[in-house]
Amino acid sequence: MNFFAHKSAVERYAQHRPYFHPLVIEKIKSYLDLETPVERALDVGCGTGQSTTALKEIAKSVSGIDVSEEMLGLATQQPGIEYCNASAEDLSMFDDGTFDLITASMAIHWFDHKRFLSEANRGLKIGGWLLPYTNGFHGQMKENKSFELWSSEIYPDLYPIPPRNATPLTTEMANEFGFSSFHMEKFQNEVQFTAEELSAYLTTQSNVIAVVEQGTELIEDVYPWLVSQTEPYFHSTKATFLFGGRIWYLQKGAI
Repeated sequence: MNFFAHKSAVERYAQHRPYFHPLVIEKIKSYLDLETPVERALDVGCGTGQSTTALKEIAKSVSGIDVSEEMLGLATQQPGIEYCNASAEDLSMFDDGTFDLITASMAIHWFDHKRFLSEANRGLKIGGWLLPYTNGFHGQMKENKSFELWSSEIYPDLYPIPPRNATPLTTEMANEFGFSSFHMEKFQNEVQFTAEELSAYLTTQSNVIAVVEQGTELIEDVYPWLVSQTEPYFHSTKATFLFGGRIWYLQKGAI
C-alpha cells in the first residue's frame, strides 16, 4: 500500500507535519563544509516539498521526485525547484553523474535499498554525496512522563505500525554499491504541540493512514478520539515533544 497516494492523507501531511528539515540541512552543510551551494541536487521521496525547499538552501538547482502524484500536487513551488513523478529505484530520467547531492527525507524505509543505492550511485558525480535522513516521534512529553505509557502501549495497540524496510544501512552495503565513505550522525529536536496539533500530527502517520484509507475507520472519528486521549496529559495549552533522527553520509568513490 502506498500510504501517501490518497488525497485526504496528503492534505493532512501537508498541513500537520513539523518542518524540521532546515535543522538537518544545517548539519549537512557543516559536515560537508559547504561554503557555497552546489550546482545540482536531487530530493528522493520529496512528498509535499518540505525537504526539497530546505535543500534549496545548499543547492542552486533541485529536483524533487515522488511516486505519489497527490503529494506532488501539493508540493511547494519555488524558483530553482522542479518536481517529477518517479520512484527511488528508477532514476533513469536523469543522466549518469548529474547530481552533487542526493537526499531522501523520512523515506528510505519505503525503498528497495539495493536498487536505490545502485541508482543513486549512478546519478551522482564522483565525490558526490548520498544523504538519507530520518526524523521520528519518540512518544515522549517533557512536561508529563506518563504520556509515554499511552504512546508506547495504548496508541500502537490500536494503530500498529505497518511493515516497512527495516534493513539498516551499513558500511559494507555502502561499499558494495560504490560508496567509499560512510558516516552516520544522530540528532534530536523538540516540537511544541497543543493537544489538537499533536492529534493532527498523529493522523499523518502511516499507522493511522492505513486504517483510515482502507476504510476501517473514519478520520472524523479518529481525530476527536486522539484529542480526547491526549488532552488530559497536557498541564498547559502547549507541551514539548521529543523527536530524533539520523543522517547518513555516503560519498561516491572514484571508478
